[in-house]
Amino acid sequence: MSTPIDTADEVLSGEAVAIDVQPLSFFMRALGALIDMIVSWTLFLLFLWLRMWLLGSGIIDSSIDGIMNVTAMVVCFVAVPIVIELAMRGRSLGRLAVGGRIVRLDGGAAGFRHAFIRALIGVLEIYMTFGAIAILAGAFTARSQRLGDMVAGTYSQRVRTPKLIPLAPVMPQALAGWAQIADVARMPDRLARRISQFLQHAERMSPPARARIAQELVVESRRYVSPQPSAHPEQLLIAITVLRRERERRALAIADARAEKLTGRHVGV
Repeated sequence: MSTPIDTADEVLSGEAVAIDVQPLSFFMRALGALIDMIVSWTLFLLFLWLRMWLLGSGIIDSSIDGIMNVTAMVVCFVAVPIVIELAMRGRSLGRLAVGGRIVRLDGGAAGFRHAFIRALIGVLEIYMTFGAIAILAGAFTARSQRLGDMVAGTYSQRVRTPKLIPLAPVMPQALAGWAQIADVARMPDRLARRISQFLQHAERMSPPARARIAQELVVESRRYVSPQPSAHPEQLLIAITVLRRERERRALAIADARAEKLTGRHVGV
């Protein structure tokens, strides 16, 4: 049996279409958070150096030193993360480096309210505990959410995906005759996508796993293919993909021809 796609990794579009999304992994998110922590602490240390220089120069007195410290913490650990996240549309320097972006649970763009909640709670779970609470929370949630994400209703989505290699399958010679009489009905989009993904990654699979998955896909697609040929499972999947591609190409050509014909009639009128 094939493994179903986890519904936690799907969002629904406005047309109620399930879209596969990939949350950023726990390790990559921790790495991005570490980069953001270094940036914020660097800004805070620069402020401390500036404060000491101003105090030593007599430009400011010690009566406002406490106010400056509080202001610096608010700016470095709350205001700056909010501004960066809003300006970069859910990203930060750390998330930019690891290929992540903060989005709502429904996949929409996060706004000021989400950034404010995350930054405010982040002071406790990231800076005051050096990330200990965030690590514990992220390790036990499916999408590596920290406390700020759970309260704000957000998570870090992976936006840097591997470049897809275009697939141009060729009809196996052994199934050329069968293809002349074969009838491949419309398959569910998810099954067609799994077949396409398998053919893209088959070369990198171990032989036992490759043979097992190919057989499972053939069994699932059997009800949509007639007649059933006697062929190697992987070759049959390639043949099915080629036939579906040619059928879709013919359908597009027919639609274009009809559109041109209707356009010609309107022009003649």
